[in-house]
Amino acid sequence: MDPNARRQDFETLVTNRFNVYNSLFLSLPFRQIRQVGVLIPLLGDFCEEQLTKGGQPIDILDGFFAQHTDIETEADRIDFMFRVVQYVERQIVLFDSVEDAAFPELLEDDEQLSLIQLLQFGRERSVLGTGDREAVRQVTQAIADFSARVVFTAHPTQFYPPSVLLIIAKLREAITANDITEVDRLLRQLGLTSLLSEEAPTPLDEAHNILLFLRHVYYDAVGELYADVKSRLPEGSPDAHGLLKLGFWPGGDRDGNPFVTSETTRQVARDLRMTLMKCYYNDVKLLDQRLTFRGLHADVRGLRERLYAAMFDEDEPLSYAELESTLVGIREQLVTRYSSLYLTELDDFIDKTRIFRTHFASIDVRQNHRVHRRLIEAVLVQNGHVTLSIDELTKEQLTEILLSPSMSIDESCFEDDLLRDTVETMRAIRDIQALNGEEGCHRYIISHAEDEFAVLFVFALLRWVWSEEAVSVDIIPLFESMTGMSNAPDIMDALFNMTPYREHVQKRVRRQTMMLGFSDGTKDGGYLEANWTIQTTKEALTATCRAHDVEAVFFDGRGGPPARGGGKTHRFYASQGPGVASHALELTIQGQMISSTYGTKAHFRHNCELLIAAGLHQHLFGHTDAMTADQRSLMEELSDYGYESYTALKNDPRFVPYLEKRSTLRFYTRANIGSRPASRSSSERLSLDDLRAIPFVGSWSQLKQNVPGYYGIGTALKKVADDGRMEDLKALFSESPFFHSLALNSMMSLSKCRFELTAYMADDPEFGEFWQMLKAEYELSVRMLLSISGSDELMKEEPISRASVAIRERLVIPLLMIQQYALMKIEEGSGPQETWEKLVTRSLYGNINASRNSA
Repeated sequence: MDPNARRQDFETLVTNRFNVYNSLFLSLPFRQIRQVGVLIPLLGDFCEEQLTKGGQPIDILDGFFAQHTDIETEADRIDFMFRVVQYVERQIVLFDSVEDAAFPELLEDDEQLSLIQLLQFGRERSVLGTGDREAVRQVTQAIADFSARVVFTAHPTQFYPPSVLLIIAKLREAITANDITEVDRLLRQLGLTSLLSEEAPTPLDEAHNILLFLRHVYYDAVGELYADVKSRLPEGSPDAHGLLKLGFWPGGDRDGNPFVTSETTRQVARDLRMTLMKCYYNDVKLLDQRLTFRGLHADVRGLRERLYAAMFDEDEPLSYAELESTLVGIREQLVTRYSSLYLTELDDFIDKTRIFRTHFASIDVRQNHRVHRRLIEAVLVQNGHVTLSIDELTKEQLTEILLSPSMSIDESCFEDDLLRDTVETMRAIRDIQALNGEEGCHRYIISHAEDEFAVLFVFALLRWVWSEEAVSVDIIPLFESMTGMSNAPDIMDALFNMTPYREHVQKRVRRQTMMLGFSDGTKDGGYLEANWTIQTTKEALTATCRAHDVEAVFFDGRGGPPARGGGKTHRFYASQGPGVASHALELTIQGQMISSTYGTKAHFRHNCELLIAAGLHQHLFGHTDAMTADQRSLMEELSDYGYESYTALKNDPRFVPYLEKRSTLRFYTRANIGSRPASRSSSERLSLDDLRAIPFVGSWSQLKQNVPGYYGIGTALKKVADDGRMEDLKALFSESPFFHSLALNSMMSLSKCRFELTAYMADDPEFGEFWQMLKAEYELSVRMLLSISGSDELMKEEPISRASVAIRERLVIPLLMIQQYALMKIEEGSGPQETWEKLVTRSLYGNINASRNSA
């Protein structure tokens, strides 16, 4: 579709509608200062005007107060700024709702290949030139073999309480219906409802927030998606109930989170199962009203009563075997005795039970390799293999012990609570499988995996704790650092050459899942190096697995922004070449991305369909976009240049202090937006290694500098261009989907930068030179990316996304100005310091939500 037409649709469906409702919202009187809403547009315009003139935040806001208000005292000005923050937060909620309401109509403009289009394409095209029958067979078999897993995490970038999420959902419905009376009431309710939690959420709170989406959005959305796919396939096609699977990290991810315990994991598993029973109950209740036939009705009513007990009493679990046998019996009677009346409705429900079984979503357990090392050491000391440390053993001796099938463990003797709980967590996995089915909890992820012992420690512990040689758990190493990814192929080769581990993989249907972490990779190596290393690591791991007759499955730890692997997910997967295994796709959906990208049925279906279509396309039609040898060589060169540039920045002694003293980093821990600490270490001295990726990337985003999303790319491109190879760069951008995707995602990061906001730092005696270095790379990256793309503006290929970003960035200007004003006051040591710090903390929320993928 013509970009101008797409922009016009967005203007009509989103911009104009938002302006109408926003004018209504800004006129509503809330709390003490009635003119806040009226002054906000004026404040935004004034800030924009003064920023272009090189004004500093303190001068700009003080000038606004003097020229446009009669607010004179510092206390009243501070109160006004807090009110502005509250208004802007709600403006963002309103814009989200308007944009979400328009989403189904804007979908008609989407030029991406959808799953339904792919299915139709497959039926119409002879893949092997052997006729339509073979083409259809390939489509149906590919769908049966393929699997996409969407794993929801609770990383601290989503913090709306359930009451606000409910208002947002109702607001979206009212806007869709153009019900201005209801919109008015909901805006009033929104204005009087706190958007924040008074206390930091517990892991259970985080789990329950996402359970709301599972129950009210994903249960029906997954069922409808599968029914749609099934209806388009020929009669007799193989079942594809594994086409889309859901994963769950809240309550299972304990890496660096002392609040997640074995009991937390058990409780979340119970809540998942019992919530699913409620969904099943509602469907069976409808069937009970339809299947009123003599003889059959009693069976349906019996199942309804059984589900009622299971959804409220944790001691009355319903097994999948019992559920399946009951439904099969009902179906047989319906077909043989009652003319298959309402068979479609019954089959749709049966399909849901075969997708979700009794677990709803699979809980992933994740823990850091260092914890397992300490536990292994304690066990070996307990059993007399070492005196104090495993360093007393040679690598060969340690490997031999770890491959032994049994070892006694008495965790009650361990002084460390974490070690005792790690053992109890491994016991909990088996108990959860007994109640929720094996899929309820069958994946154990090892963070910071950099050698084969990361896997062997967990392999040994599971067998020893379970007292079984065969354990029904997929052991998943997370290669997240540059070192880990560099070692990954040799690590897996060594493991596959160990008979006990190879036999374990064979029993796990010859599949080895490996997780690659974009977040820490970018923090460690920079944007270009991290993304290219992940690509080449996947290729090397695919080759290693194929050499051992094992199917490689890649689980991508992707965050919201490009700096953490975000951006257009389907574009990323579609760009992977033939050297990367693609029969299954797995990725994390984190924090605010859950509500912003998967928060409605329309959003969820659209994004999941694109994800599945990207993976299936490779199966059906092959990899036609493989990089040539010359392109790979150029990509390698760019990666090296980018790494060199980013490493120089990272090693600058001002790097971490700049974040500590000039960004909002230190305020993340005060924001009550997640249960997990911002740092992996309790040390007072901050190190980059211990700093978690979310506050790291989020702090750059709050500064509007987005360094992890572009730093080094401008320098790398310029070095190649200066060598007389600008045409090669242009060809790489236009011909390589991988690099094209990489460049577009970086353009998104650059489009959200506003260095003029922090221009006052240019004269900072401690960090002025450092700030100038960041700004120079930003300007160079913009210039070089525009040159190789032939564009005159960032994100030109994505007019709707660009328009959305522009409005969001404009909305938060007052909020950003207030944040910088408060930071400058803190640095000066003037005024009420505690109040300024609170103002900075309050400003975090609106910025995060406005970006929708800021961390």
